[in-house]
Amino acid sequence: MADTGAAGKIDLTKTLDSYRAKRGEFRILEVPERQYLMIDGHGDPNTSPVYTEALAALYPVAYKLKFASRRELGRDYVVPPLEGLWTADDLDAFTTARDKSQWDWTMMILVPDWIDAELVEAAVAQAGAKNSPARLGDVRLQSLVEGLCVQTLHVGPFDDETPVLDRMHHDVIPSQGLRLSGTHHEIYFGDFRRTAPEKLRTILRQPVAPL
Repeated sequence: MADTGAAGKIDLTKTLDSYRAKRGEFRILEVPERQYLMIDGHGDPNTSPVYTEALAALYPVAYKLKFASRRELGRDYVVPPLEGLWTADDLDAFTTARDKSQWDWTMMILVPDWIDAELVEAAVAQAGAKNSPARLGDVRLQSLVEGLCVQTLHVGPFDDETPVLDRMHHDVIPSQGLRLSGTHHEIYFGDFRRTAPEKLRTILRQPVAPL
C-alpha cells in the first residue's frame, strides 16, 4: 500500500523498495525501469554555474508537474529527492582523486509512473511562462533502466564517500561475482544547502552485471 501520509500525498521514497538503504549494509537489488526529469552538465557542481542553472530549471518543472497531477489527475505526491548520475572519462577522477572539474553528470528527479509525456510538456511550458530558467529547454523526460544494482547509505559529507565507494567497487561487488556495469547513481535525502555536512544522507548505487 502506498504511503500517503497525513495530507494524502504519496511519498514514493517510502513506497518504492529502491529507496531503502542502511548505513554499512551493501544490498543487492533489482531496480525496475523508472522515468525521470533529467538535465545534463559537466564540471564541478560546487563552482560551475552550469550546475546551478541545471537545478534552477529542474525544480520548477518538478513542482509544476506535482501540482498538475493533483489538479488534473487527483493524485498528489511529495516531490521526490534530487538524484544524480556521475561519471568521468577516468573513473578515478570521481571515486578517488575527486577531480570535480572532470565530472560529467545528469541531475534527475523521479516522475511517478502515472504521469505521461504530455503532462510533462505542459509543466515545462508553465515553468517558462514567467522568468523562464536559462536551461529550461534542456530538461527532458527519460526512462532509466538500471537492473541489478548494489547500494548502500552514506551519512556524512559528499567528499567522505571515497572509502565507501572503494569498498563497494573493490571488495563487495567482486566478492559477489559481479562487475561494475553502469553509471554511478546518488540519491540525496534532505537539502544539502541547509543540512550540516555530517548529517547528509545519500544512497550510493552502482549497477552491476555477472562476471
